[in-house]
Amino acid sequence: MAHFSVGCLLVAALLAPVRGGVTYPDCANGPLKSNLVCNTSAAPDARATALVAAMSNNDKLANLVNNSPGFQGLGMAAYQWWNEALHGVAHNRGNTWGGQFNAATQFPQAITSGAAFDDDLIEQIGTAISTEARAWANNGRSHLDFWTPNINPFRDPRWGRGHETPGEDAFRNRKFGEAYVRGMQGTETTHRVIATCKHYAAYDLEVSGSTTRFNFDAKVSLQDLAEYYLPPFEGCARDAKAGSIMCSYNAVNGVPACANSYLMETILRKHWNWTDDNQYIVTDCDAVYYLGNANGGHRYKSSYAQAIGAAFEAGSDNICWASGGTAPDPASAFSQKQFSQATLDKMMVRQYQGLIRAGYFDGPNGKYRNLGVSNINTASSKDLALRAAQEGIVLLKNDGVLPIDVSGSKPSMAMIGFWANKADKMLGGYSGDPPFNHDPVTAAKQLGITVNYVDGPLAQGSADTSQAVSAAQKSDVIIYFGGIDNTVEKESTDRTSISWPGGQLSMIQKLAGLGKPVIVVKLGTHVDDTPLLSLPNIKAILWAGYPGQDGGTAVMNIITGAAAPAGRLTATMYPTAYANQAPMTNMNLRPSGSYPGRTYRWYKDAVFPFGHGLHYTNFTVTPGSFPATFSIQDLLASCSQTTYLDLCPFKPLPITVSNTGARASDYVALGFVAGSFGPSPAPIKTLAAYKRVSNVRAGESQEVSLAWTLGNLARVDAGGNRVLYPGTYEVLLDQPTAANVTFTLTGTEATLDKWPQPS
Repeated sequence: MAHFSVGCLLVAALLAPVRGGVTYPDCANGPLKSNLVCNTSAAPDARATALVAAMSNNDKLANLVNNSPGFQGLGMAAYQWWNEALHGVAHNRGNTWGGQFNAATQFPQAITSGAAFDDDLIEQIGTAISTEARAWANNGRSHLDFWTPNINPFRDPRWGRGHETPGEDAFRNRKFGEAYVRGMQGTETTHRVIATCKHYAAYDLEVSGSTTRFNFDAKVSLQDLAEYYLPPFEGCARDAKAGSIMCSYNAVNGVPACANSYLMETILRKHWNWTDDNQYIVTDCDAVYYLGNANGGHRYKSSYAQAIGAAFEAGSDNICWASGGTAPDPASAFSQKQFSQATLDKMMVRQYQGLIRAGYFDGPNGKYRNLGVSNINTASSKDLALRAAQEGIVLLKNDGVLPIDVSGSKPSMAMIGFWANKADKMLGGYSGDPPFNHDPVTAAKQLGITVNYVDGPLAQGSADTSQAVSAAQKSDVIIYFGGIDNTVEKESTDRTSISWPGGQLSMIQKLAGLGKPVIVVKLGTHVDDTPLLSLPNIKAILWAGYPGQDGGTAVMNIITGAAAPAGRLTATMYPTAYANQAPMTNMNLRPSGSYPGRTYRWYKDAVFPFGHGLHYTNFTVTPGSFPATFSIQDLLASCSQTTYLDLCPFKPLPITVSNTGARASDYVALGFVAGSFGPSPAPIKTLAAYKRVSNVRAGESQEVSLAWTLGNLARVDAGGNRVLYPGTYEVLLDQPTAANVTFTLTGTEATLDKWPQPS
């Protein structure tokens, strides 16, 4: 009967989701007042251990799910571990909206803010979001941990959730994740909220034919795993100390990620030493159901109980269940001896130590408990959202038509296309309600511009162009707003084509045939612009992605010159044929035979390459004095870092950025490393350093340095080891290359990171 009652309690909790926000335990007068967990001067691990010792097994087993019913005997209310904030507090099971909490700042989606190449900006965004999130929690509207950021590299342009990520480059995603986690959690002992880096690992497919994210087995070489798929998580876990990691739906080399002890224990907890704070691992929602014998899943285990046990014994700590299949029953799995008492206690300590570090047991005077409604939608957050959108917009083409002068007599504008007045679609997936939505039509009208707006098609098929042509003919300026919308968060989001939708393309072609210059503003994820580049009247192309609540204002500020474009593409723009050359299920990065390879590091025939981005002015980049030769052994001997040699600093590269044009502008300095050293075939070039240089005025210069480490110069061998090789290195500045620096590393090769081999 005891087992039955615990199982019923757990299922009831899952079927009746926690709807209210966090209720902090009463450490002054409640049952826990004499428990060590309420002693804020004690060590977090000791506090968590004391709390778990006071729990019954029945309570522990009932609270191994995202929708935890709490511990009534200890005065601990129900708790929802599932909270979302990819680019602002979002709608999900953990957040309750209404009243004074009917809006939260919605920043650009990561694919747009990542294009700013501004890590300070990303940390500020994380700080603003976590401040609002904590205010929600303090008022019983949310909880303390948030499943963000998504740092999976955007490997394939068809992936429907690629817009949630910063882009395709592992190094860029790593630095983005580190900055975002610092912003979300803060850098002090008490965290504002707990950040969860997802999805670990090699996750970037929803549906491809009969293969789904629930049954996909990602075949990944150790070299690609260590070089590409895992570095963002290394940065999140090892270096930024994210409080949580989410394991993914897919399998990696035959073992589902959420039951993969090689990923979770060997690499994450042991090799990366992700144990200092006893962080916890949460499964993606329904992942455990599908790693068992469920239809459409991995069928890795023959029963649900065995699947639960496999996940827990491999390193998972909390099961998220959304709606797929049957609710998980950890109590039944425990009674069947699918996981041990030691594992049960360890999981509970990990989970609650995370909440201890977020001040859950610190009382009303705890750090961050003073944050309230006045900290939501502040003027500074709104300004930051606009700045982030402007910094992330990329100018792909400009034949001199931009910017458009609206300082005097304002030209009338034909604003045509689906995206022109769809402010809510400019937010991206996993969104909340913003305090306002500014689409381009609204923003243009606020500038006093006469707008002739016509809607347009979104998908394939023919389109009636008569109204669009009429609006264009009576307007001074023609702007088409188009692209692919991937704002869906569940299954079936992957595309099969990366071409412009037929209806949109035919409308653009019709507008270009009128003899007037046409500006195309692309939103959403990337499509092949080759047909547009062949049309002489397409004078300018901008890409804005998902620019958030003030996206329309940002776009119009760029178009009118109130802001200057300086964003850079973080994902290769492939030709349409690429979709037929590279199966989504092929995880290999390097080209082979007819297989063209992936990302800018391996693929050569991009329509627009990674790092592409134009300006309204002209820049020159001049390298400063830099030594010609370095000894590998001397570099290592002079490094104070003894545990992680990849973090040993390398001499910063001084550069001078000069604005030789007529307009002030930011400039993103990109430093790629190329050379014939290391494993063969070597990548063409690899991003090793970047820095956004702010407000370089016309005719002026700024001297800055590109900071990097020995790890940024190293290469990964077939066994996954990160090795610093002797040889001649060439640093390529900008895209396309504007200047270069050559230096030589002498001595013998040195292994900076010896990769653990699977058993």
